[in-house]
Amino acid sequence: VQLQASGGGLVQAGGSLRLSCAASGRSFVSRATAWFRQAPGKEREFVASISWSGIITDYTGSVKGRFTISRDNAKNTVYLQMNSLKPEDTAVYYCAAGRGSLGGSDSRMYDYWGQGTLVTVSS
Repeated sequence: VQLQASGGGLVQAGGSLRLSCAASGRSFVSRATAWFRQAPGKEREFVASISWSGIITDYTGSVKGRFTISRDNAKNTVYLQMNSLKPEDTAVYYCAAGRGSLGGSDSRMYDYWGQGTLVTVSS
């Protein structure tokens, strides 16, 4: 599975962005997928995950109610809709595909990683 993240950019606080993660490989549709992020000088952290079916989602507390993860298996793509962005959301965002089907916040559950896309939120 190869992953290509896109959609990052510069946005003002309160604005919105939608990230996309396009995957190659037929096994993608059976895998949970997640978004992680890494801010400058900080460790990588979990943002959101979605099960292979799209039914089960999970979010870190700081993005609940603002971010929505979704997937379109027909297009082999996972999305992260980010609303009400804050300067503390500034980071490189990575998508990852897991070896299991349900998802979760532990980065060790994910075998495949995209290259990252930079999100910068100005105050």
